[in-house]
Amino acid sequence: MSATSATLRLFGGVGIEIEYMIVDADGLSVRPIADELLREVGGGYELEFERGPLAWSNELALHVIELKTNGPAADLGGLGALFQQHVGDIESILARYGARLMPTAMHPWMDPDRELRLWPHENDVIYKTFDRIFGCRGHGWANVQSMHINLPFGDDDEFGRLHASIRAALPLLPALAASSPFVDGAPAAVLDARMAAYRDNARRVPSVSGAVVPEPVFSKAEYEGGLLQRIYDDLAPLDPEGVLRHEWVNARGCIARFDRDAIEIRVLDTQECPRADIAVAGAVIAAVRALVEEHRASQRQQRALETGLLAEILEATTRDADQAVLRSADYLGLFGFPGRGPCRAIDLWQHIVETSAAGQPHCAEWADALSLIVRRGCLARRIRDAAGPNPEPERLRAVYRRLSDCLRDGALFEGDAV
Repeated sequence: MSATSATLRLFGGVGIEIEYMIVDADGLSVRPIADELLREVGGGYELEFERGPLAWSNELALHVIELKTNGPAADLGGLGALFQQHVGDIESILARYGARLMPTAMHPWMDPDRELRLWPHENDVIYKTFDRIFGCRGHGWANVQSMHINLPFGDDDEFGRLHASIRAALPLLPALAASSPFVDGAPAAVLDARMAAYRDNARRVPSVSGAVVPEPVFSKAEYEGGLLQRIYDDLAPLDPEGVLRHEWVNARGCIARFDRDAIEIRVLDTQECPRADIAVAGAVIAAVRALVEEHRASQRQQRALETGLLAEILEATTRDADQAVLRSADYLGLFGFPGRGPCRAIDLWQHIVETSAAGQPHCAEWADALSLIVRRGCLARRIRDAAGPNPEPERLRAVYRRLSDCLRDGALFEGDAV
């Protein structure tokens, strides 16, 4: 989402950003040619080109291309088909280079130390600064693809309400969206390996990421004067020119974008095709909206949630995704879950889908994708089911070839053995 109108109120629009890997059409190893792809459509090496209602862009790694709504969409209606159309356009161009797109949140055998190529053109000083300070030749920078959801707010009160509710829902999101179960050619220790890598990528300056779950901050003045200023102050000795002194340097799981009056949700792994991504977005927005509108829990209850509790839940869903066990009765009560638990995260998501997401506008466009996640598990689990516990390289390649076909064809990945 390039910008949000300042007149948009809560849930008056939505911005979606989805990142994909560019890989070799035959071997599926990464191909750092995003700049050549963008040159094909725009005639130059700019970071972003607008293509009607969507824009194509690159951020940092040359093997990654991002598709995003060109400004806020009114709602999610038709976005799955629109993104799928642009995936097809990109595939047609990449075919001339012997390349294609691959979905999911991490390349399963990329060697980031050897294969990363940073964007070398417009605004490259930003990426060079990130690399100098944090060292981008690791999975946490070079091998993390995600979907971002941007939700608008109209004033300071709406910002506080929205931030409180997103913060409350944030730890549940990997349970729905984890898609990164393989790293370095082997099963990862967690189902959402992207989140595990992302959590630690800025450890040289810990305030940049914090606990990933944001602090309980509910006004613009407190956010800018406290949370962001602390990051800027901590970065200043390493970045005296202030190259990174912008609100986007904040790497928490959701960040305030006051430049476009929106909050950006960042903890969602990329799925197998746009229809699945939009399904995840629909469920997440429904969960957040129910919290904002205080269907089951007041703003006071939401704002009182301890960061430590939320971080513990996020750690559990990062590790076990849909099968993470949720034990806090108070947390389950935020969503009106029947009983006091414990329960699996996917059981809570099924409850949220049935009570909040079902019946939302356009939900019929992605109901089958949500049904698959509830029935067969998150994409990471389905990938593991298909690959087996310790797959040989060719078997892993076959699974990710099927995933790439799903992206090309707009098909859901069932997770059956290859």
